[in-house]
Amino acid sequence: MAIELPPLPFDAKALEPHMSANTLSFHHGKHHAAYVTNYNNLTKDTPYAGKALEDVVKAVAGDPSKIGIFNNGAQVWNHSFFWNCLKPAGGGTPQGQLLSKIEADFGSYGKFVEDFKTAATTQFGSGWAWLVLDGGTLKVTKTANADTPLVHGQTALFTVDVWEHAYYLDYQNRRPDFVSTVLANLANWDFAAKNLDKAPHK
Repeated sequence: MAIELPPLPFDAKALEPHMSANTLSFHHGKHHAAYVTNYNNLTKDTPYAGKALEDVVKAVAGDPSKIGIFNNGAQVWNHSFFWNCLKPAGGGTPQGQLLSKIEADFGSYGKFVEDFKTAATTQFGSGWAWLVLDGGTLKVTKTANADTPLVHGQTALFTVDVWEHAYYLDYQNRRPDFVSTVLANLANWDFAAKNLDKAPHK
């Protein structure tokens, strides 16, 4: 059974002026959709067809002969996760257990923001910046291309996509401005808090 492109969890114009409907039409409607199509084509009539996406991504990670399945499957997972990390009128400082954990593990929310921006802006080429839970500790990481915390024993809590297609139509080459805007205005800390709450070893 083929996987499907999940709908955006908000209206296409809901993130404006910070992220335009035009960007979402390309990013979700073209790029994310293409990963879904490619994944379905690559897994059709294979033992991976019909299996849970997360399980397949973990199973094929590190296998050069399955790199196409991994790249497209991981990008489907990363993007589906990313859309849930955004919400209208989001951003700012999180609350509750998530904030307490950030303050305990980074020293302050400001230090987390500094570390996250550094990871996002120094990721050479395409990739992702992440807030993850790793062995009970919150960490900021970055991954290249389709790589994902899913295959590194980490629990993803929050991410920002720093592939150029995520921001170029709205921000041109100003990746730092895009990352700052997401953290200040769009970050869905409620989603991150839920991921922390249900994480093992928290």
